[in-house]
Amino acid sequence: MTQQAAAPAAHSSFYLAMRILPARRRDAMYALYAFCRAVDDIADDRGPETAAERLAELERWRTDVAAMFQGRAPPQLAALDQARREFNLKQADLDAVIDGMAMDAAEDIRAPDWATLDLYCDRVASAVGRLSVRIFGLAPDPGDALAHHLGRALQLTNILRDIDEDAAVGRLYLPHEALLAAGVATADPLKAAADPKLVQACVEVAARARAHFDKANSIMAAAPRAAVKAPRLMAAAYRSILDRMLAEGFAPPRRRAKADRLAILGALLRYGVL
Repeated sequence: MTQQAAAPAAHSSFYLAMRILPARRRDAMYALYAFCRAVDDIADDRGPETAAERLAELERWRTDVAAMFQGRAPPQLAALDQARREFNLKQADLDAVIDGMAMDAAEDIRAPDWATLDLYCDRVASAVGRLSVRIFGLAPDPGDALAHHLGRALQLTNILRDIDEDAAVGRLYLPHEALLAAGVATADPLKAAADPKLVQACVEVAARARAHFDKANSIMAAAPRAAVKAPRLMAAAYRSILDRMLAEGFAPPRRRAKADRLAILGALLRYGVL
């Protein structure tokens, strides 16, 4: 996959959020998306490769990122290198994304403690946010705070939405403490997903996600309007997913929630067009 060729699916909320950006910022986000997609594909590869082979592939990406910051960007990072130079992207954040993918590649995550889950969310979501806010044009302090909260809100929402999909491939991201408090005594993904007591653990995770959404919205309310158009749209889409899951409940069998089109349209009219 080349950085230039990769683009999000046209129906996704991410695609819509990127489409409302000015061209140079949009192109930079597509380059960042392509990088994240490439390393995520390695982490999620369910083929014959061993964990060691997947980790070795991720390390090759880390080597390429280091070369890019030394002025020797390999061809597959040409577009990302342009974004790096224009928007002052940080090597530590790109490395953090790779670190997060390595957590998935090394072994199937099963009922991590809250601290480990928060680290995972920081690496796979908030680190992407820290790169994104620079492209959006947000100042470092509010930008990093927004990345912290919105990244965690989005990732926790993803975890709740994908419980059954993750369980089918041997993963369980719900935290050990929440499962234990709910009376779910197993870390086996399929057994935990089928346990009706899982609902209480989901509600606890949802509460944390909502708190992060609230903090992210407060940060965006105080930020320059133009710099938070895209993250406002993403927040609106994912908050509607979370709200729909809370309304429908988390008891099995679960229906995979989708974003509310009216919520997305309202955000587009408020932040993307007007």
